[in-house]
Amino acid sequence: MDFPTIQTNFWDAIVAVPLVMLLTQIIKIISKINKKYIPTIALVLGLLISIFISHRQDIIAGIFMGWFYGYAAIGSYAALKTNLISLRNNKKN
Repeated sequence: MDFPTIQTNFWDAIVAVPLVMLLTQIIKIISKINKKYIPTIALVLGLLISIFISHRQDIIAGIFMGWFYGYAAIGSYAALKTNLISLRNNKKN
């Protein structure tokens, strides 16, 4: 079995992951979806962007990188939120 060649580039780190975060937040604001479904929406958006835009030529690479986009967006959002909460609590004390 040959594994696909998957290259992480500028698009992946600088455009795709923040785009997934932004679209997820827009969907969350517009549609008032329950918070427990937001990570699933981020994952689906990551898969859609990867499969249909950035890795059209290889479905396996598209699926793999889509998971990367979705979970990187989820982790980045969680880290940012945790840091902001921590900073806010430190300023109160």
